[in-house]
Amino acid sequence: MQRTTCRILGTILIVVALSQSAWSQASQKWVVSWAASAQGPYPVGNVSAQPDQRFAFPDPATGAKDQTMRLIVRPSIWGQQMRIRLSNVFGTKPVTFDGVHVGLQLGGPGLAKGTNRPITFEGKDTVTVSPGQSVWSDGVVLDFVRDPTSIELAGRKLAVSFHIAGESGPMTWHARAMTTSYVSPPGSGALGRSEDEAAFPYGTSSWFFLDALEMMAPESSFAIVTFGDSITDGTASTMNGEDRWPDVLARRLRTLHGNRIAVVNAGIGGNQVTGPAEYSAEKPVPGGPSARMRIERDVLELAGVTHMIWFEGINDFSRNGNAPLEKVRDGMKEIISLVRARRPDLRLIGATVITALGSANHGTAEQDAKRRGLNDFIRNSGLFDGVADFDSVTIDKTGGLKPEFIPDSTVGNAGDKLHPNRAGYLAMGMVIDLDLFRPKP
Repeated sequence: MQRTTCRILGTILIVVALSQSAWSQASQKWVVSWAASAQGPYPVGNVSAQPDQRFAFPDPATGAKDQTMRLIVRPSIWGQQMRIRLSNVFGTKPVTFDGVHVGLQLGGPGLAKGTNRPITFEGKDTVTVSPGQSVWSDGVVLDFVRDPTSIELAGRKLAVSFHIAGESGPMTWHARAMTTSYVSPPGSGALGRSEDEAAFPYGTSSWFFLDALEMMAPESSFAIVTFGDSITDGTASTMNGEDRWPDVLARRLRTLHGNRIAVVNAGIGGNQVTGPAEYSAEKPVPGGPSARMRIERDVLELAGVTHMIWFEGINDFSRNGNAPLEKVRDGMKEIISLVRARRPDLRLIGATVITALGSANHGTAEQDAKRRGLNDFIRNSGLFDGVADFDSVTIDKTGGLKPEFIPDSTVGNAGDKLHPNRAGYLAMGMVIDLDLFRPKP
């Protein structure tokens, strides 16, 4: 009788455990945890602190050639399962990826022992991506992530490795990563399985082909996309310092809410709301496709996004853009209408454009008048669900950037009066009202 009772209790416990496991899986969803907007074919774009790339990529037209990339990324939130998106959006020929792995970065291109895991695509260890296309991987279990909420994971980085079979042709990339990644020599083969750093002698301050990473997270988790230009991308912040204004926001939210709210960066150096009129692999420009051309790929197609902070417009008024204020306002209205139609639940936060008075290409009195007019629209149009008033905390009484925000934190030069340094980005990240992102209980 006692043995029968124990068997019954054991069966009940197994059923309960299985039910709890099934409920846990059912109550989770994919949430984007890291992103880097695809902006064009290498080498067209604006870089920061870029090492000499001619040894890793001798011919941009050839691209990568039978070599392995090990790209370093920092998830905003963690989960026990993840997937990646590989992009050939700005390629001109099919690219075949194999030997794709992900592991926990130890330092440089070296990985923490025993953490490297293979990534598959529809069950296969190789995938070919056609020009103009992207592909999501299968989910991969990160069994070294025992507790996604652990403080030990906060700020840790992953290394995503993949081999390019043959020649890639023009490489889809994100020029300004502000993060050091690594590349093996041309002709060196598939090396992603190795946890050692010896195979990756070349550094790069850009990301290639990889443009998004999603984590399986609890149903209450969500993501904020910070959508903008170089001041969102992090120009003049600290290389490998993770001190762009979106990084500051992410740390503030994590302190309050733990491993629940992701902040991902969709900034592109030189990006515009309205220009260029056309963009392709054959006709690229350094600032990438316009906000309208990329809003779906960089915001609406990513999982778990509930908020977008939009901080853009200064490049439309530059000498290269020279757009009328009315055109930029109308461009913003069009994109807002598109987002409202596609995602009426998504909250849009408008960020005021900071001053560039006195800078080389953005700083005339006429350009500043357009900027102030755009800020009036952002603050008073009623089209946004909230405002992040960056202008108010960065402007000096003379109308330019505060002097302490001007010196460049990346390479230590005098600064350009357009891009804030670490101190400026800190002020911007701290002025954002966190009540705009209060999660449901």
